[in-house]
Amino acid sequence: MRYFLDTEFNGFGGALISVALVPEYGDQEFYASLPLPDHVHSWVQQHVVPYLRHVPPGIDHQLDRRQTAEHIAAYLEGDADAVIVADWPEDLAHFCALLVTEPARMVDINGLRLELINAAGFSAAVNSRVPHNALYDARALRDFCLGG
Repeated sequence: MRYFLDTEFNGFGGALISVALVPEYGDQEFYASLPLPDHVHSWVQQHVVPYLRHVPPGIDHQLDRRQTAEHIAAYLEGDADAVIVADWPEDLAHFCALLVTEPARMVDINGLRLELINAAGFSAAVNSRVPHNALYDARALRDFCLGG
């Protein structure tokens, strides 16, 4: 199954702040927010931080990096053909880096494929119900890709 990915991070090249995966089918979504870095970029402080908790009850998880990676592995565990779809290369880079838990070790993933799409005409800022919230942005990407 395809899972639509979005992340929020602390400015260009900055630390991961939140990550979301929204499945192509069903409503079992994944969302986690990570602890904020000591210094938060001013744009991120204004446009991302206020929306980190704007998710439905029961889905918001504040986890550290390792816990987030382990939860992602558990979330994808039953899917032997997972495809992670993103419209921005840095989303995939943060996702892959998150799976590495320590030198030469990663979470136990049953294999997955990554797909970077050209989503011409898509803008999370325009299409998302809560722009700059990874969960809502991933939902908007899914809806855009599926024509919904």
